[in-house]
Amino acid sequence: MDSSITNSNSDQLTSKRIISIDMLRGLVMVLMVLDHVRIFFTNVRFRPTDLTQTNIPLFFTRWVTHLCAPTFIFLAGVGVYLYFENRPQTKPELSRYLIIRGLWLVFLELTVVRFGWIFEPTYSFSAAGVLWAIGWSMVVLAALIRMPIPLIATVGIVLICGHNLFDHIHAEQLGRWGWFWVILHEPKMLMPFANKNLIISYPLIPWIGVMATGYAFGTVLKQEKSYRERFLLRLGLGLIAGFVVLRALNIYGDPSPWTVQDNFSFTMLSFINCQKYPPSLLYLLITLGIAMLLLYLFEKHRFRIFQPLVLFGQVPLFFYIVHIWLIHLMAILLALPKYGLKAIIMPFIASSLMPADYGYDLPMLYNFWIIMIVLLYPICSWFKGYKAKHPSKWLKYL
Repeated sequence: MDSSITNSNSDQLTSKRIISIDMLRGLVMVLMVLDHVRIFFTNVRFRPTDLTQTNIPLFFTRWVTHLCAPTFIFLAGVGVYLYFENRPQTKPELSRYLIIRGLWLVFLELTVVRFGWIFEPTYSFSAAGVLWAIGWSMVVLAALIRMPIPLIATVGIVLICGHNLFDHIHAEQLGRWGWFWVILHEPKMLMPFANKNLIISYPLIPWIGVMATGYAFGTVLKQEKSYRERFLLRLGLGLIAGFVVLRALNIYGDPSPWTVQDNFSFTMLSFINCQKYPPSLLYLLITLGIAMLLLYLFEKHRFRIFQPLVLFGQVPLFFYIVHIWLIHLMAILLALPKYGLKAIIMPFIASSLMPADYGYDLPMLYNFWIIMIVLLYPICSWFKGYKAKHPSKWLKYL
């Protein structure tokens, strides 16, 4: 996930880091905080994308955060390519690094991150989330990097475009191998041990495709600036145009076709409301299309207002772990006066199980979001400085 490159210079390609990449990563991480603040603090007991109950501000508060996982995983693939290109190492050495880092991320997902989400020491319930997807995608990428770049890109595109062909296959049809299909394609609850439930939120096939295409995309960043900008603009517009055409046809690319609603606004919401678990082709077209256009803007312009995002983009794993714990602890702190010690074990991320009177409205959620970002900035700044002053092998895994 680190996109470090070579020595300092004025051009992005020869600077220590590609600023536009860090800025885009930082932006989607800030949006991720909005989504997780919503999960912990909301008073809504239904999915914000449920068109039978939602409203437009609530819908878009959730929908805009759809950018996070595809962009984050795509940029992780880009970071792997840049890591290899700018460090003297062989592909077997890079493969070994990817396997170790990937398994480390899976371990963090099931331990530190899981406990940050749910303060429940028996681990009767766990979720395989975004770090799980990134980790196993890195393990697969460790094998893919031995292929030529065009073949890696082809594998990634085929996985992204073709996985919806298998939506009709369900774990129950595969007998004892059903668990493996859940891990690959169908989000479901598994029970790997007695009384230990694991929900697979991020089935791997499409995410492996996203990371593989991100790795192949890294070659674009070796080109001169004007070429990069033209490519990003055309790619972003092309992906969005592909989404509009394919979605309008309503024949492939998402398990849930769009439908005409009671008014035009909600019909448009239905049109852009695509499946995330697992991410459908249409979901990835629209989110990665927007990500490419944002990257184009960050390549072309130096937006001073977005400069703080660069810091977040330079310490992504540390940011990810800390923000979950920070949000959860803040939720407990605010709930203690009303609910007492029960607040420590309240199931904040299972809103249907929350007390009926718990939670805050949408304007308050945005206030909490801003507070979290303000608190995270000095924490991340400290960690970046500490990491620079104390270089060590173990810190590169954070």
